[in-house]
Parts: sequence; C-alpha cells; structure tokens
Amino acid sequence: MKKFWDNSAAGLLTVDAGGGARATLAPATRVVPGSLSIGSVAVAPATVLAPMAGVTDTVFRRFIRNLGGCGLIMTEFTSADGVLRKKDQKAKRYLHFYEDEHPISAQLFGSDPQVMAEAARMVEGLGFDLVDLNLGCPAKKVVKCNGGSGLLRDLPAIGRIFEAVRAAVKIPFTVKFRAGWNDEEIVCVELARMAESCGLAAVALHARTREMGYSGQARWEWIAAVKDAVKIPVIGNGDIRSPEDACAMVTQTGCDAVMIGRTAPSNPWIFRQIQQYCAGTSNGHVGTGAKSQAYDHPSEADRYQMIRTYFQMLIEEELPDAVGKMKQFASWFTHGVPGGAGLRKAIYEAKSAPEILARVEEFFEARLCAAAAHARG
Repeated sequence: MKKFWDNSAAGLLTVDAGGGARATLAPATRVVPGSLSIGSVAVAPATVLAPMAGVTDTVFRRFIRNLGGCGLIMTEFTSADGVLRKKDQKAKRYLHFYEDEHPISAQLFGSDPQVMAEAARMVEGLGFDLVDLNLGCPAKKVVKCNGGSGLLRDLPAIGRIFEAVRAAVKIPFTVKFRAGWNDEEIVCVELARMAESCGLAAVALHARTREMGYSGQARWEWIAAVKDAVKIPVIGNGDIRSPEDACAMVTQTGCDAVMIGRTAPSNPWIFRQIQQYCAGTSNGHVGTGAKSQAYDHPSEADRYQMIRTYFQMLIEEELPDAVGKMKQFASWFTHGVPGGAGLRKAIYEAKSAPEILARVEEFFEARLCAAAAHARG
C-alpha cells in the first residue's frame, strides 16, 4: 500500500499493492507545523525520527540530523533493566549521544515502575532532553516480559509507571504506543487521557494494533480520536512515505507533529523533503501549483554521496557491528539504483568495512564516469 496524490481528483487515494484505489480521502489542505513545544523543549520543525531497534544509533541519528528537516531524534528503545545493570554495555551504547544531536529523546521499555523511574533519572543525568516510554514494540521477546505493547492489556500497570517516572524526572516525559492489542481491545483514547492526567508532556500513536505488527494500513482515524480527547500534543505515526502523506495526516487527524520510522532508512531525505514541501505553501495551507508541491528528488550522485557519508561515519565511530550495519543499510540505500542488485551482492560478499566502502566507491564512480562520457558524446 502507498499513498499518493491524484491531482485530477484533487484528493488523496489509498492504493493497494496491485494499484487499485481502495478509498478516496479528503485532500490535504494543511501542512506539518513549523514547530512544536513538548513541555519545555522546542521541536522545529514538528517532525520526529521514530525510535527503531537496530537503526537509530548515534551514527544514523546524526546522519539524519545533518541532512536537515528533522526536529526531534530518538534513541533505539532501551531496556530500563539494562540501563541499571552497570555491566550492560549494549544499553550504554544505545544511550551514547553527541552534543549536536539535541534535542534528543531516550526511549525506555520495561514493566517495573521503580526500575523505570530510576532508569529515567539516569537518562536525565546523561543530559537527554526528553524521556519516552515504549508501549508499541510488538516483538514477542519484549511482549512476553510485559514490555512494549505487552502492557497495553494492563492499563493500571501503565498508570503506575506513568506516575513513578513523572515523579522521578524534571525533563518532559512522553509515551509512544499502539492503538491496542487487537481490534477488539482498542485503548488508545483511554491511554492518552491517562497520560495527560499523569502529567506527561505529549503522546505519540502508531496507528496500528500489536496484532497488526507492521502489516496492513495504519488507521489514522485513531490518531484523530486521540487528538480530540486530549489537550497535550499528539504525534501521529504510521504510513508516512512522502511529504504529501505527512500533510495528509495532519489534515485528516489534526495531529501536532508527525513521526517517521521505516521510511527514513530507505529515504533519509524525507524530513528535508517535508520541510521543502511545506515551505512552498502560504498561510499554512497546501497550494495547488506545481511549485508548492516541489521538493528535492536525489540524483544518483546525491545517493552516492549519502551512502559514502553514512558508511564513513560508521567506520569513524568504530561500532563493533559496522560491517553488519553496512550490509543491512545497503538493501535500503540502493533501492531503485540501476544495477543495485550487483552492488548489494558485492557488499554482501565483502569481509570488512573498508572493503565495503571501496566497493561502493568503485560502483558509483564507474556509473558517474559512464554518464559523463555519454553526456559528452
């Protein structure tokens, strides 16, 4: 499924994988806000990089921040128990950040209120601007420990965590959650109201249930219902693949900010594109002219520079899993590149980070030279 603009109908169509229109929705008339205040923290523009396990480490966060257009970045979701275990090196690595990453939020998961509170204190002491509770992760190993979306079936337990963490820290406390366990157990409105009453500064809703995982269509109407129910900022998440989608979500739900997850690794320019798209409007509304809908579409040279920059950053950071990260991101970064399958094969067969970077440089330099020769000839 993808969302796109049908200019002839002046509306947004939701399209299935086969290309058939499933529903015609209202055209987007509003843009993503230029700023948002989450407690004492100013977020500008009102766009958020979602926390993603295995993706949003310090290298990727700084990479996104340097490309521009992202107002708030978040860590990978981190075990509160791990934070408190002094020997847990993985948790320490997850919570490592640099000064140029502000504003930044640390996301924690866990089910014990006091453990969560103490971990939040440590996060505050490390200098994070915000702390966030993960109630969205659908992974079985997290859910079976009553972490992530596993807690969605126990609202009183969530309330105790809310109260303990809110009392423990002065920085803004937020929560990211799913709509419910399944379609029969939708709790998003009740949970958002509870968050507001417990003093949380904002809520972020991934408009899917735990049962849906990452499949199916995000139900943006749940975001609208949460927005109608609370006065604190509401951040919408789910199925934003383009600037048009981001504006459509704001239009249809009234949300105060948008959060982008899986689109970011495959299109790291998405935040800058949203900012460019919204800047081409007047009075906060989307125009109808071609200029108002324009944003940069990266060239092959741009994509080469992007891949090389990210891989070089991985090498410089000396991450223990740099080679694995390069191979993981290669499938996203080379999507749509002519001959990309051959490049991916070369990357997967490489044994070291420098060798992978060399393969990337050889591939793109050859293509760019060939293009230049063709242009001359």
